Amino acid sequence: MSLARWEPFRGLERMREEMDRLFQDVFGGGLPTAGQLRHRVPAIDLAETETDVVLTAELPGVDKKDLSLEVLPDALTLSAKTSREKEEKGETFYRRECSWGEFRRVIPLPAEVKAEGAKATLRDGVLKVTLPKTETAKAQQPKKIEIG
Repeated sequence: MSLARWEPFRGLERMREEMDRLFQDVFGGGLPTAGQLRHRVPAIDLAETETDVVLTAELPGVDKKDLSLEVLPDALTLSAKTSREKEEKGETFYRRECSWGEFRRVIPLPAEVKAEGAKATLRDGVLKVTLPKTETAKAQQPKKIEIG
């Protein structure tokens, strides 16, 4: 039986190596840049008016046939698959980052909404979803608290 030196952080080092390997496989090297993450998860703006919750998402290159929206009273699920199958003759690609992708994002909503009456449009790579608030959510107004 031989004695082995106890190294308390050996497990963490092994986990870091596995994460590096995962990022290498998924993103082609190292930690992802903000630009690479943006292609996988769309940037959104989420706003609330007196009657609606409004989501705006950047989806360049996504066709509406490849886009899926699902509404729950307290969340919106946005997902899409994109692919570029166009063959380009006469060009030599040294790097091609915008060829395909897929994402699924669940967005918690600030107020309860109803699916009936929801409207969605996709124009010039920008998705706008308007979700009507429930009557209960419309009636709830934030209460101001005085600071003593």
